[in-house]
Amino acid sequence: MSRAALLVLADGRFPAGGHAHSGGAEPAVEAGRIRNAEDLAAFCRGRLHTTGLTSAALAAAAAHGLDPLALDEAADARTPSPALRAVARKLGRQLMRAARATWPSPELAALAEARPRGAHQPVVLGLTARAAGLGPEDAAHCVAYETVSGPATAAVRLLSLNPFEATAVLARLAPELDRVAERAAAAVHHGIDALPAASAPLLDITAEAHAAWPVRLFAS
Repeated sequence: MSRAALLVLADGRFPAGGHAHSGGAEPAVEAGRIRNAEDLAAFCRGRLHTTGLTSAALAAAAAHGLDPLALDEAADARTPSPALRAVARKLGRQLMRAARATWPSPELAALAEARPRGAHQPVVLGLTARAAGLGPEDAAHCVAYETVSGPATAAVRLLSLNPFEATAVLARLAPELDRVAERAAAAVHHGIDALPAASAPLLDITAEAHAAWPVRLFAS
């Protein structure tokens, strides 16, 4: 297992398209729910323990070797917002291109053929971690970090928030990231139906509204 591979996969410069998405931060800023570093921390914590846990478990399950097509269906069932389903598949398609160029594998190729319009991003990420020689908890850590780093980076741009403050938010959340990743990885031993299905209805509602904005800085 290569820890360096985990760093490559979790690096924000990995060309998977995540930089264009705010993880719900843009509509939260517009609504006044994120105004400073304290609000950002609360937003990230809520996202981490709901949609973050769910996505981390899907990625861990794919890295563990569970059926990626069944996991993709499970991801659909756990994503009630049509806008967020579309975003997840678009990000999955972009990640698949980068993953197959970086860590080619028969499993990635088979999923790309079965889901030409894109599988859900956490499932693709889990298979990518597997192809890179990483385990379920590594995949879960990567997703958990993405869950909070995306909104934190977006908040710097949206609010002109001091980047030192945004980074401090992520650092203070580190113990919770670890716990979420551990919980997600542990869940894979009980099968797909037992994977977490935590949700954040306000993120679903604001995602639908955000998708209809005529002008926006981020795609989601």
